[in-house]
Amino acid sequence: MEVLSVAKPTWMSEDLVMLEEQAKRFVDTQMVPHVEKWTEDGIMDRSAWNKLGEAGLLLAGIPEEYGGAGGTFAHETVINRTFGLAGLDSLGAGLHSGIVAPYILRYGTEEQKKRWLPKLATGEMVGAIAMSEPGTGSDLQNVKSSAKKSGNGYILNGSKTFITNGQLANLIIVVAKTDPNAGHKGISLMVVETDDAQGFRRGRKLKKMGLDWADTSELFFDDVKLPAESLLGTEEGMGFIQLMSDLPQERLIVTTGAVAAMERALAMTIAYVKERKAFGKHIAEFQNTQFELAECKTEATIARVFHDNCVERHLKGELDTVTASMAKYWTTDLQNKIIDRCLQLFGGYGFMDEYPISRMYRDARVQRIYAGTNEIMKVVIARSL
Repeated sequence: MEVLSVAKPTWMSEDLVMLEEQAKRFVDTQMVPHVEKWTEDGIMDRSAWNKLGEAGLLLAGIPEEYGGAGGTFAHETVINRTFGLAGLDSLGAGLHSGIVAPYILRYGTEEQKKRWLPKLATGEMVGAIAMSEPGTGSDLQNVKSSAKKSGNGYILNGSKTFITNGQLANLIIVVAKTDPNAGHKGISLMVVETDDAQGFRRGRKLKKMGLDWADTSELFFDDVKLPAESLLGTEEGMGFIQLMSDLPQERLIVTTGAVAAMERALAMTIAYVKERKAFGKHIAEFQNTQFELAECKTEATIARVFHDNCVERHLKGELDTVTASMAKYWTTDLQNKIIDRCLQLFGGYGFMDEYPISRMYRDARVQRIYAGTNEIMKVVIARSL
């Protein structure tokens, strides 16, 4: 599916090339054949998480001592890119491996890391992070969920919405106030194992514009009793700092998905216009088609180069929040633009759900909203001027 004129990035080592090949084989045989069924069901089979774990495609960047593959964020990027090129945009593995697990690795106690990370690596546990609430959106400082001290533990109350992996997750990091009077300094991250959590319940699997088999959900916590060790780390009030420090990686994961989606859209569109005929010749022979695809390929190539540069900087610990915000907003805007132009070249068939470009159009729209809206990204960038 290589359609872009991009040299192999410097961070792409031989073992990463082998991982890419392994991941593609697994995805093509074990995931893609089931997408239609998952789309009809509105959710991925729970067993697929275990298969991802068995294939070594979960927690690739987590040290082996905690059950991971012992790689780096480069390994996570290769895997996420493979998912994106295959059209697995509804899959919540990028969040599971690249956001939930790193929170535990970076901020958890040794006991917490040994307890949770190996189970996330095998797929025995599915991870989610519960930030958004009805009425708060990106305004995390004003979450209403609370975790009040009770004896040696906590009582958790609150409701969350738009939660990726919400229907299947059994380990959820919940953003809650441990001190409602301390503003952002009163926020803590609470880790909830849902299997035995009385008072925890899942609400609706939310019906969405796209990402049909992503189990985006409402979650409710009604007097859920948590032990003291459910507090991520050892100190209350660190949640907001923990959330903010991991934003560059979260936004880079979204960028990876955006760039992969552009490449996929271009590949399928180029193949279509070379095959489809109108007015006695292939659509690819019309100058308008050539100009449209030339522009799309140029822009997607620029996006890929920017993405690879951001990955390289992140691997060195040099990717700042501002640059990550630039990458997230610009590539997701461009993803929507390119997919829209590709769909136009499909004509009426592009509007039909049986053609993947139609689903890609719907799936792309949320990219400009989650992980911080693109308007928030521009605010972050503007503050740096």
